[in-house]
Amino acid sequence: MDVEKPAVSHYGLENHGIRNVNFVYWNLASPLLYEEIIRRREGRLAHLGPIVVRTGEHTGRAPRDKYIVREPSSQEKIWWGDINKSMSREQFTALHRRLLAYLQSKDLFIQDCFAGADPRYRIPIRVITETAWHSLFVRNMFKHASRDELRQHVPEFTLICAPNFHSDPEIDGTRSEVFIVIDFGQKLVLVGGTQYAGEIKKSVFTIMNYLLPQQNILSMHCSANVGSRGDAAIFFGLSGTGKTTLSADPARTLIGDDEHGWCDSGIFNIEGGCYAKVIHLSPLAEPDIYQTTRRFGTILENVGFDNNTARIDLDDDSLTENTRASYPISHISNASREGLGDHPKNIIMLTCDAFGVLPPVARLTPEQAVYHFLSGYTAKVAGTEKGVTEPKATFSTCFGAPFMVLPPTVYAGLLQDRIKRHNAAVWLVNTGWSGGPYGVGARMEISYTRAIISAILGGVLDGGPTETEPFFGLAVPTSCPEVPEEVLNPRHTWSDQAAYDAQARKLAGMFAENFSSFGASVSTEVKQAGPRS
Repeated sequence: MDVEKPAVSHYGLENHGIRNVNFVYWNLASPLLYEEIIRRREGRLAHLGPIVVRTGEHTGRAPRDKYIVREPSSQEKIWWGDINKSMSREQFTALHRRLLAYLQSKDLFIQDCFAGADPRYRIPIRVITETAWHSLFVRNMFKHASRDELRQHVPEFTLICAPNFHSDPEIDGTRSEVFIVIDFGQKLVLVGGTQYAGEIKKSVFTIMNYLLPQQNILSMHCSANVGSRGDAAIFFGLSGTGKTTLSADPARTLIGDDEHGWCDSGIFNIEGGCYAKVIHLSPLAEPDIYQTTRRFGTILENVGFDNNTARIDLDDDSLTENTRASYPISHISNASREGLGDHPKNIIMLTCDAFGVLPPVARLTPEQAVYHFLSGYTAKVAGTEKGVTEPKATFSTCFGAPFMVLPPTVYAGLLQDRIKRHNAAVWLVNTGWSGGPYGVGARMEISYTRAIISAILGGVLDGGPTETEPFFGLAVPTSCPEVPEEVLNPRHTWSDQAAYDAQARKLAGMFAENFSSFGASVSTEVKQAGPRS
């Protein structure tokens, strides 16, 4: 039987300065990568077909170890600071040379693919890894190229991922042995010292957050779906707010679960796969995502695994709460293969308010939408981090600050323009606590949240009666099908309404303090869209 060989680009490794390697695996398909993963003992084959891998001590992103090279083509555009720390060209060159030396004599895996579902704005990327399972991750997460495209593939950006190569802080000027460095001038990304695959995904997203706004396209950290009438919706939200869960709706087509662009013709998925948090995943509450953890091609990071039965345990958090599943979007039965949608009719900003203050749903004006987009609020609760004993406010501008390389007002301005131009309705939806803060009240019932989302997407709340919440000036619907009226007004759910007022003032003050850094760069109307006290 003749075996068709994987397609190899004419643009070879020598163009990246990579020489004297042992063997190069070009664009292997998933079954072949499975064979290499198991042969190299990089992962275990679990019951029903997923691959289970371990990422060692690095079970999440390392935002403090991310750097951007300060170079002429980009240095005047970057939002420099604690999030986007700089590395000199000299430091980057030295680190790059040491990494190239390390790769000599190694086997390497290459995936040539695309970021961006819209053919007009997609970019060809190349990801070079020293492990087979990271190559499978890339194959899951990005758009595949055809065989003809692979032969002619010339990457616009190249990412080299070497988890077993560690930087030396004294030599390389890094904070630790982990590094994620982007050079927009050379169009090159280096990732090392960490097995966590999410660094690959988010590095590519960071690149798109740099490129797309300069083409007047809004890049967004959000999920998206579309109804049978072509009515698209996007869901902003930080981890734990329900962004992935609520967008995976069996009655609607999933466009993508995490990263999108919004151009003049509509929205498009930046990726070709999903990367879902799966700790305590429920087959009843989240059936579509749950079934992906039982599929061939899925990678399960740090999920509980029984060596005797090869079965997984999604409730096992012994390694980390941040257990993850990477799978191609085609594993979701009602997902869009094209990854395209019309202009969103509804924009939903999700927050998990552990202070028990924000209403379960409120309609935002365009100015309020910009205010809450720049704020990017959610809250951590006791037990999620060492030393956190009460709710802790978290503000991540644009709902994805670690990946935003341009000033936040660039993204906010693009969002405001699109909201007004396409008359999109914007909603704030709180999936957090009701009846009191964490430890006193209870988490909002997911059935209520789903009913609210259904009412938003079905147009039930459009033009309906609202009352103005006094602390944030939010327009809160007075009724919603399948949601008790008293739940809609958070103050009414507290037994001690004076305590609610005090908590609301406290949270409003946190919003105002956080937003003060944007004071000189936003309009008076946006400033006035914040808390009233």
